[in-house]
Amino acid sequence: MSGIVSYGVYLPYRRLQRRAITAALGVGGGSGSRSVASYDEDTTSMGVEAGRIALRDASAGAVPGALLFATTAPAYADKTNASIVHAALGLPSSVGAYDMVGAVRSNVAACTLADRTGGLAVVSDIRTGRPGGADESGGGDAAVAVLFGDAGALTETIGGATASAEFVDRWRQPGAAGSKQWEERFGEFAYAPLVEEAVTAALKSADLDVAAVHHAIVTGLHARAVNAAKKSVGFRAGAVVDDLTATIGNTGAAHGLLLLADVLDRAEPGQTIALVQLADGVDVWLLRTTDAIADRRPTRTVREAMAATRDDLTYAQFLTWRGFLEREPPRRPEPDRPAAPPSLRTDAWKYGLFGSRDEDGFVHLPPSRVSMGTGAIDRMEPAPMADVPATIATFTVDRLAYSLSPPVVAAVIDFDGGGRFQCELTDVDPAAVAIGDRVGMTFRRLYTTDGVHNYFWKARKLDN
Repeated sequence: MSGIVSYGVYLPYRRLQRRAITAALGVGGGSGSRSVASYDEDTTSMGVEAGRIALRDASAGAVPGALLFATTAPAYADKTNASIVHAALGLPSSVGAYDMVGAVRSNVAACTLADRTGGLAVVSDIRTGRPGGADESGGGDAAVAVLFGDAGALTETIGGATASAEFVDRWRQPGAAGSKQWEERFGEFAYAPLVEEAVTAALKSADLDVAAVHHAIVTGLHARAVNAAKKSVGFRAGAVVDDLTATIGNTGAAHGLLLLADVLDRAEPGQTIALVQLADGVDVWLLRTTDAIADRRPTRTVREAMAATRDDLTYAQFLTWRGFLEREPPRRPEPDRPAAPPSLRTDAWKYGLFGSRDEDGFVHLPPSRVSMGTGAIDRMEPAPMADVPATIATFTVDRLAYSLSPPVVAAVIDFDGGGRFQCELTDVDPAAVAIGDRVGMTFRRLYTTDGVHNYFWKARKLDN
């Protein structure tokens, strides 16, 4: 039986209180908060973090049949972003990596193909709108990874349907700062018959009555149409789940799977789940949980991830991170563009954080051909370090180095089991750092020069 065998959700550490927008602009904002990707994060780096969680929570040694990456905000055009996720996850070269980008609905294609191949669907999104607009305050940033397979499946697909139509609801030209949306009443009018068509066909395909659905997820970027669909479908009282937008916002392509993960965190065996997504049409996915869900022990539930975030981001920081507020750069040369040949030669280190371990167990970071202890040459074995916790041995706070989130905290860390490494700390309050703090590694974008993103690893405190 093919189904979801594991999943992982990544929420950025920072959230923006919507009232901060109102305080600064006098318009927009509202109540609650939205999740915000840090200055050193993009959809690719967040996708890596979600994928790491999904693979960590899967059966030991699980290797997906393919990696499918979906987003509306790719870090690269005319280059496969999924290959970076693939490299950072340390997947074999025989596992294909493919992008499905441009629209929210691309998440459906990613999950469909992942289900057929026993693959890993990684869906990541950063939602940005013009300052003061509804997309800015109502959006959110997140990534979700879903691994499909046979053994130990948590769910089985019992039905589904789709209804497609061409109409102008939401659009964004390449390079534009935000999306535009047609008048809301028109969108509600256009979606209504598609919802009825898709839901009716899905229930028929599963020989299921709408009252038998235990958990109903209705999502999409058109809030008015989504709210109308929740009422028109006729799900039983209490079945429609909280969409979490009050706390983290609408995370676009990632949102349906994020809500599905939240349901799976607390679902019981034998329950039916309906996921209804409104995006350039309507897609319905019907699932039933298996007995394996009772033994599911996620590394961190969606609600726990939400509780671990901080909502003290200032609006000025948010605008700076999003590129709407251009700050004075340092009086220093721009960093060099990352070069392709050395990146290829060291890709296991650069993307997968693989060191090398000699015959005596000494770990070399970065990897080396020559043992520092014995002098032996090419007698090393790979040492994967991305999931190894570490301890801060010493650190310094640099207030002169350029950063979009100053100051820079640089640390020397000692990995459990061996290996010393100097790196930058992220998602951290400099005043709260101490020698002896426990940290884990996280994949980030260091900088971008000449259109080339320089990805590498930073450390973050384990209690973040």
